[in-house]
Amino acid sequence: MASLKDLKNRISSVRSTQKITKAMQMVAASKLRRAQEQAEAARPYSERMERMMGSLTANLMSADDAPKLMAGTGKDDVHLLIVATSERGLCGGFNSSIVRAARAKIQILLGEGKTVKVMSVGKKGTDALKRNYSQYFVDSVDMSGIKKLTFADAHPVSDSINAMFEAGDFDVCTIFYNKFVTVMEQVVTEQQLVPLPMEKPDDAVSAEDSNLAYEFEPEEDEILAELLPRNMAVQIYRALLENAASEQGARMSAMDNATRNAGDMIDKLNIVYNRTRQAKITSELIEIISGAEAV
Repeated sequence: MASLKDLKNRISSVRSTQKITKAMQMVAASKLRRAQEQAEAARPYSERMERMMGSLTANLMSADDAPKLMAGTGKDDVHLLIVATSERGLCGGFNSSIVRAARAKIQILLGEGKTVKVMSVGKKGTDALKRNYSQYFVDSVDMSGIKKLTFADAHPVSDSINAMFEAGDFDVCTIFYNKFVTVMEQVVTEQQLVPLPMEKPDDAVSAEDSNLAYEFEPEEDEILAELLPRNMAVQIYRALLENAASEQGARMSAMDNATRNAGDMIDKLNIVYNRTRQAKITSELIEIISGAEAV
């Protein structure tokens, strides 16, 4: 049985931990509001742009001179996986869920005989995937110095992807991230960036868009040369914003659970401490009474 001093020290230690987790929960709550507003503000633009590009892909796919970034290389032998995670931990299962989805995709592709290349955005994804798949890594992006995400922060990732595609390093590019739903729910999302996926015909909005006749001015090549890289940067920026909001929501939830668990542990330790203290007092009283009777 632990001594009273040991129990008291342990209670003090758990209380200190509880203060830290409570403080982290409050910080995450304050950051969540801003991150959620950014993610929700970016969704309409990115979703509409994605639909428009999907409609363009459906209309121009038959053209022989369709840009490769839109139509692809015509093969799917080499896959580039972009795994976007956080730079810091203590956010529950946020990072592990993304890494788990990426690992499952890697195993499926390898089982089909495909060549896999991995680019990680965020330290946690890099550390987790390099344990088993270090030979597939082509790049890792460190975003630890970024305090507030801006559109310019997505350009290094999109520029790197574009450069690799122009060099013929991959045929298909897919990004993994967590889409923010609520504080308690974040959905792991797998989004294909290259080639652009065509809109589903059973979607009423996309069906309407797919029947539109697009006229390009000044020229189709000039517009798409600017629009396609921008669309990739927009989709990556959206993924980073969704990840930022999901990270803070997951951290807030995890720290709230940790604070509650610390409170429960303190209550249990207090009960053990009081029972041990009472038993010690009773034992001392018995010794005093027995000694007095002996005299």
